[in-house]
Amino acid sequence: MIWMLHEIVEGLACGRARGYDCDCDQGQQRDVTESNDDNPLLTGLEPVHDESARVLVLGSMPGARSLDMQAYYAHPRNAFWPIMEALFGICRELPYARRLAGLREHRVALWDVIGQCRRRGSLDQKVEPASIVPNDFDRLFAACPSISLVAFNGRLAEQSFERRVLPDLQARFARIERVRLPSTSPAHAAMRFEHKCAAWARTLAPVVGLRRPE
Repeated sequence: MIWMLHEIVEGLACGRARGYDCDCDQGQQRDVTESNDDNPLLTGLEPVHDESARVLVLGSMPGARSLDMQAYYAHPRNAFWPIMEALFGICRELPYARRLAGLREHRVALWDVIGQCRRRGSLDQKVEPASIVPNDFDRLFAACPSISLVAFNGRLAEQSFERRVLPDLQARFARIERVRLPSTSPAHAAMRFEHKCAAWARTLAPVVGLRRPE
């Protein structure tokens, strides 16, 4: 798949496809059972997948806009859907259900590491670490036996998975390859869109293939 997105990556420095940072202030830990009416426990979205999925893209926790709309990456300045359009030809203007169908067609699954947490606003830095309840990944991996790559959308997703999921994950699932990609969040503005897109392309192409340039 050497052809992958020449119109995107041509002329770009190779850079690293792995290990991009987005600093997270862990803050002061609090008891998850503590009453906190002005900072309620948030619940994430259901996974998007089918049994043919080969790549699982994991965010940390949906932002406020995504939770309000019950849609992944709903913030208009989040780069996720523009990247999916560049890589797979899934038009960002399509209705949400059709975009999800496009991901399934290309064997890409979506979920978040955190199932529940307390967070003020949308920034990862505002997640209260003691409040984090991870999602059930044994169940998801069992339902998607062809997943061979877990791609973290940013640093908090990777950190949360390694700290709160990996220690209790079944050994066969813990062996699945994992990689951190540059965050598509508008808060991660230090990296240009073209460089983010190139990093995602280099990582996903060997696993799921990309559309051929026209």
